[in-house]
Order: sequence, then C-alpha cells, then structure tokens
Amino acid sequence: MTKLPRWLQGLENPVFARLYLAQTINLMGDALTWLGLALLAFELAGEQSGTILAGALTLRVTAFVLLSPIAGAIADRMDRKRLMVLNHLMRMGIVCLLPWVTQIWQIYAIVLALNIFYAIFTPTYTATIPLVTTEQQRPQAIALSSATSQLLGALGPGIAGSIAAWVGTRQVFFLDSITFLLAAILIITLPGRMMVNAQSSTQTPSRIWQDMQTGLTCLWLDPWIRYALALQFIAAIAGAQILVNTVGYVQSTLQLGKTEYGWAMAALGMGATLASIGLGHFRNKYHPISLITLGTLLIVLALLPAHEVLLGGLLLLWAIAGIGQTLVNVTTQTVIADRVAVEVQGRVYGAHFALSHLWWAFAYPVAGWMGSALATYFFYVSLFSLGLFVVMFAIFRPHQLMQLKRGLWHEHDHDHSDPSHHHHEHLVTQHTHLHFHPAP
Repeated sequence: MTKLPRWLQGLENPVFARLYLAQTINLMGDALTWLGLALLAFELAGEQSGTILAGALTLRVTAFVLLSPIAGAIADRMDRKRLMVLNHLMRMGIVCLLPWVTQIWQIYAIVLALNIFYAIFTPTYTATIPLVTTEQQRPQAIALSSATSQLLGALGPGIAGSIAAWVGTRQVFFLDSITFLLAAILIITLPGRMMVNAQSSTQTPSRIWQDMQTGLTCLWLDPWIRYALALQFIAAIAGAQILVNTVGYVQSTLQLGKTEYGWAMAALGMGATLASIGLGHFRNKYHPISLITLGTLLIVLALLPAHEVLLGGLLLLWAIAGIGQTLVNVTTQTVIADRVAVEVQGRVYGAHFALSHLWWAFAYPVAGWMGSALATYFFYVSLFSLGLFVVMFAIFRPHQLMQLKRGLWHEHDHDHSDPSHHHHEHLVTQHTHLHFHPAP
C-alpha cells in the first residue's frame, strides 16, 4: 500500500477523513457565499461596499466573541456530532434568504443570524480534530484542515465570479445551502457519539459559566498561548486591511474589475495554503514561538509597499501575507492541541476563538474607516503594526519563552487536604481544578 505524503497522513484515520470531507464540502459553498456577499454589497452600495463589508464582518466577529466561549463549554459536555449537524441545517436555511436581499440592513441581519450558528460550529469542529486523531496524526490533520480552508478560499472567488457572471450574483447562495445539507448528511454517518465528558451532559448556567472561566483562564495562564494571542492581534490589524479594502483598491484605485479582485484574494489564499502544506515539515525544525513571530512579520511587512505596486506586485505581496497568516493562526491552534488535554480543549478552543476574533472586531471597523479616510492606508497600518510588534517583543521576550518546558494543562478532581499531593499552581473551582504538568 502506497503511503500518503506527510501532510495527508491524517486522512489515514477514516473518522477524520469523513469529518474532513464534510468540512471541505461546507467550505466550498462558504467561499461562494462570502464573495457573493462582497459582490452583493457592491451591487447595492457601489464604492461604499467596503463600509458595508466592514459592518457585516464586525457583526460576524461580534457573534464569535460573545458566543464562542459558551459554544466551547457546550462542546465539552454534549454530543458534538449532533451539535454540528444542527448547525449545518440551521445555516442552510439562513443562507437561502440572501438571494432575496434588497436593503443593506437585511445583509446585516442575515449575516448576524448566520454567524450565531457559525460561532457555535467552528470551535466545536476545531476541538473535534484532536478528539478523533492520534497524537502523531494531529499536527497534519490540523494543518490539512487549515490548508483546505485557505485553498478553497483562494479558489472560491474565481469560481464564484464565473458562476455569478453565468447565473447571477444572487444564485450562488443556493449552492452554499446545498453544501450545508451534504455536510450534515456526512456528519450523521460518523460512528457513535462524540463526547469527551459523557457523564456531565447536564448543562446549567452556573456550569456553563464555570466552564467558560476554565477556558479563558487556561489561555491567560499559559505563556506560549498569551504570546500567540498578542501576535494574533497584530496579524488581525494587518489582515483586516486586506479583507476589507482590497475590493475597493483593485476596482477603484487600480481601475480593474471583479476578476482581478478574485485574483488578489486567490493570491492571499494560495500563500496560506502553501504555508499550511509545508508547516508539518517546518514544525519539526523550528520552535512554534519562532514560527508565530515570523508569520506576524511577514503579514505586516507585506502591507508596507502595497500602494507602490501594480496588480502583479500586489498578488505577490498578498501571497506573502497569506503565508504569514497561516504561520500565526495554524501554529497557535497546534500549540493549544499540544498543551491542553482533550477533555478541556472544547472550552479552550472556544475561548481562543472568541478572543482572537475580538481582535478582528476591533480591526474591521478601523480598516473600514481608514479605507475611506486615508489614501495610503496599507502603508500607515504597516508602520503602526511594526511599532506594536516591537512593543510585544519587548514585553514577552520570545527568546525566553522558548526556554520554558513543554507540558499539558488538564482538569481533574483535587483534594488540597492531602499533604502528599504534589504542589503546583491551580485554579480553584467548585469540584475540579485546572493544572499544568511540565513534561518529564
């Protein structure tokens, strides 16, 4: 039997392979939907489309920030398979409303409803990857999932542009609804239930609040994850400029069309995809702190000369920015998987998803304002981000972080009255405690 390439070896696990296929089908339609939204916004508002997109994306991340910690807590206490199927079906129905939109406020309402369920689905799916894979398969599975997301994000704009020219902008939303249905059917066929705390399925407000605190506290106490979150803030400031202002820059400043805009976004996605494929190889050679630091510098520096280049140069710069985004985001996900026990990962991924998108909730409106108020917004954001990077580098001292021992956060019952119990830093809760045990 021929052995799969290293970056595809996660697919040797049949459960992950089916879960991955469901997510791939979902992402194919999702890519169509978001480019369709960009075109719909341009159809309704012309050159002010960037402001509409900024508002829609701000609503998106607001839902993520408010609901993801709750979703992570629920994902650790409920059947994740049932949760993912329900979310796919609800989003299928909501997406079908987009072809009938005639007012800008309707875009905002539908985007908010859609992303309430997306906020629940994404941390649940992310936390399920470590649950269904072995320790050896996990890095490749996470990287492959990210690479596929970026690849379909790259191919989606071109496909959506072609389909929109053929059948009309609004009809692409129906294709996305079909992908949600197919993904739900695939997840239903996964074997058994997917629960990490089968004995704790009862949910109460106090239980959910306690679980949310556990996830947030784990992020705050771990120095590697704290540093990653700080650099994700910088990457979000730079990345929001690309996502919000590229459509206006290409079509207004460069006087090009929808096809060229699709190329620019495809370049961003292709860079991210290539980085995801190669990350499994580099991960074994370089410390994750180094990869996160390098990724932040790449995306920030890519913005610096953007206003001085034509389309060809912009494609190259956006590809570099895509590489940077992957190095920051995928490495952070892998760090969480490596440093947090499986039974706590839903809560931690939910809290991380919320905090990382809180950065985007700040970055999107800033990007929308700068796109309309400044002529060379890419340049100024790059300078600001570089200054912020220097500050974070001085505060966190990543060269010292790399000297810290590896280990694992986990949760278990703990009796402090037992004098023989080992001494360590802990979070006191009603019945359980969160501990970090250094690796031997």
